[in-house]
Amino acid sequence: MKRIILPALLVCSWQAFAVDPFEDFHEYGQLSEEEIHKIHKGELLYGDMEFGFMVSRGNTNSTSFKLKGNLYQDFEKWRNQFKLDTLYKRDRNEETGDEEVSADRIFVSGQGNYKLNVKNESFFIYGDYERDKFSGLEFKSTIATGYGNRIYQGSKNKVDIDVGPGLYRSVADQETATEEDETKTGYLLRLALQWERTVSARTRFNQDVSYEQSLSGLNSRLKSETSLISKIMGDVSLKFTYMYRYNSKPEEDKLKYDSELSATFVYSF
Repeated sequence: MKRIILPALLVCSWQAFAVDPFEDFHEYGQLSEEEIHKIHKGELLYGDMEFGFMVSRGNTNSTSFKLKGNLYQDFEKWRNQFKLDTLYKRDRNEETGDEEVSADRIFVSGQGNYKLNVKNESFFIYGDYERDKFSGLEFKSTIATGYGNRIYQGSKNKVDIDVGPGLYRSVADQETATEEDETKTGYLLRLALQWERTVSARTRFNQDVSYEQSLSGLNSRLKSETSLISKIMGDVSLKFTYMYRYNSKPEEDKLKYDSELSATFVYSF
């Protein structure tokens, strides 16, 4: 009996590891991202907007609001992408009873990809601006340029990368800054990766990672966004996101990392 059961268990274990965990879903999506761009080609703007709002009362008293946008333009020679990410949160101080702001952040970015003659290859220009009230900085911004390409294209997956040099600039909070660290400017190398997987006819998985390595001895930054998006009705979807940020040299009294887990509604147009 043991001689029969053991091989069977080994076969079952091998099959369990070999099976793609996403294969349990139904038919794959009918439209790829390229087909979506083709449908909207020449339009002024298209994409999606995310909304999240939560109020807690009782043992925990807080109010939070989240707004995100991912907008595109697709023309003959240029494909442009604009991103907006905001978070605002207020918590009640149990000792004083006052409402206090505990999160206040806005991030905007824009990237233009000039399409080269070879399919999926491009020359990109990227810029971003971030203001976080609790980061110890007045603002920080990045500008970079370089080469972009799709390194993998399959029936269910696509992986795009961008790599190139850039500049980083930050301005310290005027209330706490000294002349020494008030403004910092330096060179960097930016690497960005976007992985999109079609899970089912109504669901997709996205993984976006960007890494900026300082070449001037300043802070290096990592940003990772993992999300699962499922269509629930018409143009409305539900999105679950895990965001992770890492800063190698944070401001005084700040942690090197922060993370955020959210569930939002997405409207596509």
